[in-house]
Amino acid sequence: MSDNLKKLTGKNRNDFETVAHELVSKPDVELFKELVDSDGYLFDFVKQNVAERIGKVIDENNFKNLIEFLKYYSPSYENIIVSSLVKFADEDITDIMLEKFENGCADEKIYAAKYFSLIQDPLAYDFLRDNSYSENEYLAHNCAAALSAWNDENSYNEAIAKLKSDDDFEQLSAVRFLIAYGDKRAVPEILEVMKTSAMAENIAGEIPYLEGLFNLLDTDYVNALVVINLIVNALGEILPLSVVFDFELYEVLEHLINNKNDSKAAVVILNAKEKFDILTENNEYLFDEDKDTKNEVQDIKKLLKNINKKDLEKLIPEELNENSPLVYTALELSSDEYAIRELLKSNNQTLILKTVEVLKSLGKLDETAKTVALLKVTDINIKAIIRAL
Repeated sequence: MSDNLKKLTGKNRNDFETVAHELVSKPDVELFKELVDSDGYLFDFVKQNVAERIGKVIDENNFKNLIEFLKYYSPSYENIIVSSLVKFADEDITDIMLEKFENGCADEKIYAAKYFSLIQDPLAYDFLRDNSYSENEYLAHNCAAALSAWNDENSYNEAIAKLKSDDDFEQLSAVRFLIAYGDKRAVPEILEVMKTSAMAENIAGEIPYLEGLFNLLDTDYVNALVVINLIVNALGEILPLSVVFDFELYEVLEHLINNKNDSKAAVVILNAKEKFDILTENNEYLFDEDKDTKNEVQDIKKLLKNINKKDLEKLIPEELNENSPLVYTALELSSDEYAIRELLKSNNQTLILKTVEVLKSLGKLDETAKTVALLKVTDINIKAIIRAL
């Protein structure tokens, strides 16, 4: 870390005020690049302090220097840079931002998309549309959010239509567009797609950014439990552990433990207990996490350690039916051989295969169970797997 970056992020007022002024007035592009490159290890409160320090020295005489920083994108400094450009915007600045949107690098386009959510120049519309499904998640998000600010219903309706695609990745890109667009009308549509998608965990991990889990529990209880369960499954694999804060997962699980005694809540709570035991049993998942995340994960583990596990386990068999949206998780958690065997009569061939695999793991897979399963299954690939078990 250079001396100037230490001063800019430090506690000495004279130092950080001097460096912040030089950063913008010069402009010191190399220092700004170093600042952006440091995003991963600076604490959030430090980055917030730096953004405020930069903001205080921007004025009508030096704001155009911010254009030099656009080649280096950071969500930590996006708001102060773009809001300052907008504050002093004129036709020349807007023309520059249009040019960045057309010919700039990806980072410049991200800033430009944010700019045009606030300065709604019609010439930017096609660029927003063209980049709203970009592989760059920041660019796609800012374009979708800008189109929402423009109240562009055509874009919203097209994303809803994309949800019906047979392509899982196109579905997920449509979900991400709709989350960034921010219209809660899309929540029921997204939930329906989630139920059948091969990328259900990815979709579940997007939903709380549009509709908070507590609100979802109040308005659509069963689907909310499915979302929470999928998020738990995805932690540390698909979703970063830091989302425990974003989704208020401690508070959500505490609410379920203290206020719900139904079988579906029992499945979610027991699944969460197993997951957080896994996340904390060695350093593999927590090694790269910051102190706050490590502490929160450990706190959730302690919360779940105090549940009445035996009472909850008694409720699990109620979810061992093919119509339960939590049946696969219930299967993983159950040791009730009779209830598990009943699923061999299911009309869902994938569920039958999972049932056979669970019986195998429990040491309860006999020839009778295999015969019952094979009589129900018509898919030759699933038959082959069952015979091989």
